[in-house]
Amino acid sequence: MVGSILEGWCLHSTMATPQPTEAQAEELAFEQELAETERSLLALKERYAQVQHAQHTLPELHQQRDRLQRQLKRQPISELKADLDRLQTQLDELEYHLESQLFTWDSLKKPFWQIIRFSGLGIVVGWFLAFAVLQTTPPKAPSPLAPTPSTPNPE
Repeated sequence: MVGSILEGWCLHSTMATPQPTEAQAEELAFEQELAETERSLLALKERYAQVQHAQHTLPELHQQRDRLQRQLKRQPISELKADLDRLQTQLDELEYHLESQLFTWDSLKKPFWQIIRFSGLGIVVGWFLAFAVLQTTPPKAPSPLAPTPSTPNPE
């Protein structure tokens, strides 16, 4: 009975899942980075499509707003004012989206932390080097008043 338990345990321990090798771990990391890059590319394509749509819509809305403003000057009607307010709101939203097309926290997050990390590392290395230089004793310079040993001329 004890033998069968030991055989089962030995069989189970040899059938354990193998640990991934370093090459497999690197391949998995590469696949994860590739998937993240693909997601970023898709997000960029979506944002590009939004910007293109907003850039095409913006001139049309400006024209409609100008037309409504001219009509409103000729005959002030509350409907025209409401339409003009609605168009102005749409224009403000589109301009906001176009202004924010380049600067988002997500696009600045990674470079920001890299700057922080490497600036901090540079400061630490600078302190280390300054400390190392200050710890070494400088060579004694000859006193300007002391006579310097002259070398004999081989004449």
